[in-house]
Amino acid sequence: MEETPTPHAQWLRGVLDMCLLALMAKAPVYGYEMTVQFSKAGLDVADGSIYPALARLRKRQLVEVERRTGEGGPARTYYRPSEAGLQLLQSWSLDWKEFTSSISSIVTHTARKEP
Repeated sequence: MEETPTPHAQWLRGVLDMCLLALMAKAPVYGYEMTVQFSKAGLDVADGSIYPALARLRKRQLVEVERRTGEGGPARTYYRPSEAGLQLLQSWSLDWKEFTSSISSIVTHTARKEP
């Protein structure tokens, strides 16, 4: 069985939509800024992952977009959660807390056992 040094990329792929909605819920944000915020949080998320996820969220009507002219640069597309997106984020957040608590109880219990 092939081991990966860190499964972060796989974990993040599973929660990327929730993380994007959470970033947007703080304030409207554009794509590159999301990449920067992920990086500041210690997560390596490429534009190639963010933009398809944003398109998926938009298609499901979970986000709203607004084009704003840039200061001396091109217009940017800002994203914010729709009402449906905020409701889904709230539901996912509760599910996430329960899920991580369950996983943590298993991992913590296993990690404490002596070999």
